[in-house]
Amino acid sequence: MKRWVLIGCIGLMAGGPAWVMAEEKSSVDQAREALAKQDEGDEAKKLEEVFTATEKNYSLLKKGKRSLTYGFDYSYFGDQRLDVDIVNGNIRNFDVTPDAQHTFTNSFTIDYGILNNLTVSTRVPLVVKYETSKSLVNTDVGDVSVTLRWQPFAYVPGKPSYTFFGTLKTKTGVSPYEIDVERQLPSGAGYYSVSAGASASKVLDPVIVFGSLSGTFALPETDLNQVRGGNLLTKVAPGNTLSFSAGFSYALSYDVSLSISNQISFTDQTTLTFLDGREQVTQDSLSATVNFSLGVRVSDTKLITTYMGFGLTEDSPDVMVGLSIPINIEGLKEQ
Repeated sequence: MKRWVLIGCIGLMAGGPAWVMAEEKSSVDQAREALAKQDEGDEAKKLEEVFTATEKNYSLLKKGKRSLTYGFDYSYFGDQRLDVDIVNGNIRNFDVTPDAQHTFTNSFTIDYGILNNLTVSTRVPLVVKYETSKSLVNTDVGDVSVTLRWQPFAYVPGKPSYTFFGTLKTKTGVSPYEIDVERQLPSGAGYYSVSAGASASKVLDPVIVFGSLSGTFALPETDLNQVRGGNLLTKVAPGNTLSFSAGFSYALSYDVSLSISNQISFTDQTTLTFLDGREQVTQDSLSATVNFSLGVRVSDTKLITTYMGFGLTEDSPDVMVGLSIPINIEGLKEQ
């Protein structure tokens, strides 16, 4: 009996807690805030579908075929903000305020089969952010990305399947380095990045095991003009990221599959350069999440997927949930 599985690998990066002083934020606070403003959907949030068949073929879209997928993602990041009022070296007021950021992302992904083993994808996100401590809201376009996936070998039953991929992420969203950080929220990372990696999977009927390894190189942003803590930010050199994910998917029936996976991402330090030549450097960060996804077949070629994930480290979001739905675009196909 032909079997299929759907695998979701989700990762998000977020910064550590923010400390606010009454007079002026410290240099370490500025660096941490810059890291926290990076796009949560960055590492985030990546869904990969792996299909298997009994006959020898490729698992990517066939040449000339198109597909459109709608995705909804929600992430919650909770923290504690420390407010301290210092007068003449004495603490006059001390308060701990809960702080949380809610991020809702609606995305549309268009896939096109260039060859039977080569597929190009374009993802357009629409982001809504809400921060509780300052009651800030932002609705805008996120960072558009383009991904190329290549499967060098045709799928052979009983053998591992390999896919190589590369992604270019633009800075079409609202940059965190070009806004008033006290009154506005970003919808993008604020810089270009290039990612490359490989994934592998193998069917051990009725289970499929999979793994993925990727690296992201972030391009520096110069000619900035943003006021931060009484200084002027002129350049940002974001840290590079190395990500690893692994898991398995189990076919509960012909129409339902359950997947469990985890993702670990390590991001190098980010360097902020100010007008006076002073530099602030963030600490390295480690994000780890565990994810559960359920795939339901609604037709021979369509799968609806829901997922839920939980952060395991301080640099990870607390909760993530999402939904992926294919959209019928038969009318766009060539006759």
